[in-house]
Amino acid sequence: MDNQSLTYLSRLYLDYLQSLNYSPRTMGHRKTTLRQFDDWCQERGIVKASSVTKPILERYRRHLHHSRDKRGNPISAHNQLARLIPLRGFFKWATQQNYLLYNPASELQLPRVEKRLPKATLSPEEAELILSLPDTDTGEGIRDRAMLEILYSTGIRRMEVVNLTKVDLHMDRGVLAVRQGKGKKDRFVPIAARAVEWIQHYLHDVRLFWAVEPDPENLFLEPNGQPITDDRLSRIVAKYIKQADIGKTGACHLFRHTVATLMLENGADIRYIQQLLGHASIGTTEIYTQVSIVKLKQVHELTHPSLHRRQKQTAGAEPEATEEALLAQLDAESAEEQDGTG
Repeated sequence: MDNQSLTYLSRLYLDYLQSLNYSPRTMGHRKTTLRQFDDWCQERGIVKASSVTKPILERYRRHLHHSRDKRGNPISAHNQLARLIPLRGFFKWATQQNYLLYNPASELQLPRVEKRLPKATLSPEEAELILSLPDTDTGEGIRDRAMLEILYSTGIRRMEVVNLTKVDLHMDRGVLAVRQGKGKKDRFVPIAARAVEWIQHYLHDVRLFWAVEPDPENLFLEPNGQPITDDRLSRIVAKYIKQADIGKTGACHLFRHTVATLMLENGADIRYIQQLLGHASIGTTEIYTQVSIVKLKQVHELTHPSLHRRQKQTAGAEPEATEEALLAQLDAESAEEQDGTG
C-alpha cells in the first residue's frame, strides 16, 4: 500500500490515537469519520493525502451541508461539525509527522452551531408521572423503574447507565460510582434514597434470576441475561415518555436536561451541576474548584426536584460559567446522541 495514501496514513493516525488511550467509542467515531472522507476522496480520484487541498476540504464541507441522514433529513450542524473536527486533527498530525508539507485543514471554516437552550424539560410532576408508568408487577417493569430512577436522580448519560456494574452502588454513602464516563473519567455522584430502594428491589427480585454464568457484572440486564444496550435503553425511556402523553418527546437526555435545569432553578451553583453531570468544562471555562462528594450531596439534597425542596437556595459562590453555556452544552450532547456520534 502507498505509504502516502489517505488510507494508510489514516491507519497510522488511528494507531497513534490508540496509543493515547482514547476510548473505544471515540476510536470508532474517528475511524468512521476518516473512512467516510477517504471514500468521498476516492470517488473523485483523490488517493494521496498530499493531494488534499483547502479547496477540496471546502468542497467536502459543502457536501456534508447538503447531505441527508437515513430518514432523509439534512444532517445537523452538530453532526457536520463532528465529521469535520476529526479531519482537522488528522491533517494536523500528518503535518507534524512530516507526511505533509502543509496543513490544508488549518484554515478550514467549520459550520456554526447555534447555542440554543433545550427545547423541552420535564416538570417535577411530569417526571414523577413517567416514573410511575412501568408495570412493577413484572421483572422488566421493576428494572425499567430502577433505570428511570437513576436517570432522574443523577442525570448521568445513557452510556454511563448501561456501563454500571453491581458494585457501583454505595448504599452506605448514598452515592453511585460512574466509571469511565465521557473522556474516560471516573466520578462519584449522589443518588436519592428512593432510587437506591428501586435498585435494591431489582437486584434482589429480578436480576438474581436473570443472570446467567458467566455473570456479565453489568447492573442492568435483559431477561435472557445479556447486558442492556444504550439503544435499547433509549427506546425504553422514549416509550414511557410517549405513554405519559405530556406533549413532549425525547429519551434519556430529556432527564439529563431536566435535572440540570430544575437544579439551576432551585439555586444550585453551576459548578456543582457540572460535577454531577461529568462535564470537564463549560464552554471554554475549565473547572476552577474541586468539588467534594460531601458538598455535592448537600447541594443535591437542597436542589434536586425529586426531593421536593423547592425554596430558592444558592449553594456556593457566583460561578464564572453561565447557565446558558451549561444548557447549550447539554443540548449539544443530546444532538450527538441523536446523530449517533456521542
